[in-house]
Amino acid sequence: MALSIKKLLVSQPKPASEKSPYFFIAEKYGVEIDFRPFIKVEPLTAKEFRQQRISILDYTAIVFTARTAIDHFFHLCGEMRVSIPETMKYFCMTDSIAVYLQKYIIYRKRKIFYGQTGKPEDLVAVIAKHSKEKYLIPMSDVHKDDLINLLNTKKIHYKTTVMYRTVSTEFSKDEKFDYDMLLFFSPAGISSLLKNFPDFRQEDIKIGCFGPSTAKAALEAGLRLDVEAPTPEAPSMTAALELYLKRESGDKKNGR
Repeated sequence: MALSIKKLLVSQPKPASEKSPYFFIAEKYGVEIDFRPFIKVEPLTAKEFRQQRISILDYTAIVFTARTAIDHFFHLCGEMRVSIPETMKYFCMTDSIAVYLQKYIIYRKRKIFYGQTGKPEDLVAVIAKHSKEKYLIPMSDVHKDDLINLLNTKKIHYKTTVMYRTVSTEFSKDEKFDYDMLLFFSPAGISSLLKNFPDFRQEDIKIGCFGPSTAKAALEAGLRLDVEAPTPEAPSMTAALELYLKRESGDKKNGR
C-alpha cells in the first residue's frame, strides 16, 4: 500500500544544497516536498528605530545572535549615516556569525569575540570577562529571553533594541494548499498558519514541529502533534520525518 503522506510542506526556504536530506527523503519514499516559509523578516525604518530613542554610538560593544541581526544593524547604520568606530567590539553567538561580519567590516582590524558552543551560557561567559563594556543587542520583535536572563544574573550593562520584525507570509486566495503534512520550526509559523487559514481544520493532516516552543504553540492552537523533534532518536526534523515515514511504510507493508 502507498503512504498516506504524498505531499508535504516544509515551512522554510528551499535548501541551497542538493545534498539536503529532504531531497533524499523525497526520492526514497516517493513523496512531493514543497518549501514555503510561513514567516519573513522585515527591517525597521530609520524613523521607527529612532522612536526607541537609542543612540548606537553610546555603546562600546554590539552583541549579535544571528546573521540576520548583523544585516539589519549595518543596514540601519547606513540609512542613518552612523559611522561605527574601529574601537567598537563585537560579541557573537558562534564563530560562523563572527566570520559573517567580514561582509561589513575589516575583520582583522576589529575586536571580535564569540562563544565556542553556540549556547547563550558560553557567550555570556565571554561577555562577563568584559563587564565594563556597554552592550547593545539588536533583536527581532519576536525573540527568546535566554540570553537576556543570563546577562541579568551577571549584572551586565546592556540594552536591547528591535531592528527587524517577524511577519506572516501571505498566501493568495487561489493558491493550492493541499498537503498531507505540514512541518513548522517556530511559534510564529503556527501563528501564520492560523492567520492565513482562520478556518483551518487539521483532520487527517499530519503536523510536525521542531523545538519545544513550536510544539507548545501548536498544542495551544488546538492542533494534533504527529511528529516532534529534537528527540534522542531524531535530533533533526529530517531525521524525525524519515523515522515517521519509515514506520508508516512498515506498518502499511505489515497490513496494520
